[in-house]
Amino acid sequence: MRPGSLPSKVVMPAFLFAAMHLLTLRTPFGRRFYTRVKGHGAPVIRVKPGDLAAAGVQRVARVTGVRDGRPALEDGTSLDVANVVWCTRFRPDYSWIDVPACAAGMPPHERGVVRDEPGLYLVGQLFQYALASTFIAGVGRDARHIAKVIARRAKEAHEAPRRTASVTAGEGTR
Repeated sequence: MRPGSLPSKVVMPAFLFAAMHLLTLRTPFGRRFYTRVKGHGAPVIRVKPGDLAAAGVQRVARVTGVRDGRPALEDGTSLDVANVVWCTRFRPDYSWIDVPACAAGMPPHERGVVRDEPGLYLVGQLFQYALASTFIAGVGRDARHIAKVIARRAKEAHEAPRRTASVTAGEGTR
């Protein structure tokens, strides 16, 4: 079904409603559906580079490794970032991420927040929260959730009382 065609204008709204609200990890039907689709690919819908640019997405060269704790790119540059949000599901490969959570493949996460790895997040994973998690129309909800978690963690870190050690001089022992 071609985006913009008459069938897509009729079928897609109903499909997206089901994918975003009925087929979620919150509903019994969605959890049952998840067990069936887990391990399979999701439909590919074409996104044009111009649409990404208009949305403010900045594309960079492929990440090939880590240098000094920062993502190293194929073109030799590295990114100075505080968080990494892994945003692809079509060919998942976590082998290049050198953290214990990724040792066995896909890191364990809850709604994209990787357990035991502060600063590592996932977006666009198959059924991350709903069937729509891999669709442009549905990934926004998961991205907003991740953004809220990052903002909350940054606020908590900023507001945490600074730990200082104090030494009190006292009388010596006899």
